[in-house]
Amino acid sequence: MNVILWTVFGFLLGGIPFSYLLGYLFLRTDIRKYGDGNPGAANVWRAGSWRVGLPASILDYLKGLIPVGLAYLKYDIVNWELIPIALAPILGHAFSPFLRFKGGKAVAVTLGIWSVLLPVEGIIGLGLSMFIFFIFQNVDSWTVILGILLFFVYLLFRQVSIVILLIWFGNTLILIYKHRQDLKQPVTLKSWITKLLRTN
Repeated sequence: MNVILWTVFGFLLGGIPFSYLLGYLFLRTDIRKYGDGNPGAANVWRAGSWRVGLPASILDYLKGLIPVGLAYLKYDIVNWELIPIALAPILGHAFSPFLRFKGGKAVAVTLGIWSVLLPVEGIIGLGLSMFIFFIFQNVDSWTVILGILLFFVYLLFRQVSIVILLIWFGNTLILIYKHRQDLKQPVTLKSWITKLLRTN
């Protein structure tokens, strides 16, 4: 019963469209009219500024951190029961029940759950993995997907449990699905790399 309650709580919390609400409250606009049209924090940055985009990103991050942190660290829910609880806020954000099951791309909430599952090294490892690809290529969706795939290499090196690997697998499937349209674009290198290659 505890697993069901935490899963439902995580899904509903994840589904709260903070970015969408902040866009209406402070920017007086529908952020879905910007960028890729999804109600996530990235489009708040595009529609406004860091003053609204940063709080939106933090709130999305907390949607993953809070439910998983409480269930995992405070109430000691571990092993297989942790899988649906960890994936629930990601699913809630990606398929928000408050926006007719249309949601954001779940990057910030992903960072939130990994901050709990692997404290410090989770967010640093995943964040660094994504940053590496952000430096070298232009397509944001490829940055996310290649980053989480590289993070998998770290998880194997770290010899994490099968439960953590299954959470990674479910998380990755959701991210691929949410980024599927942008992934149709080929990977393109940053201009500084192409110039460097030409000079060599």
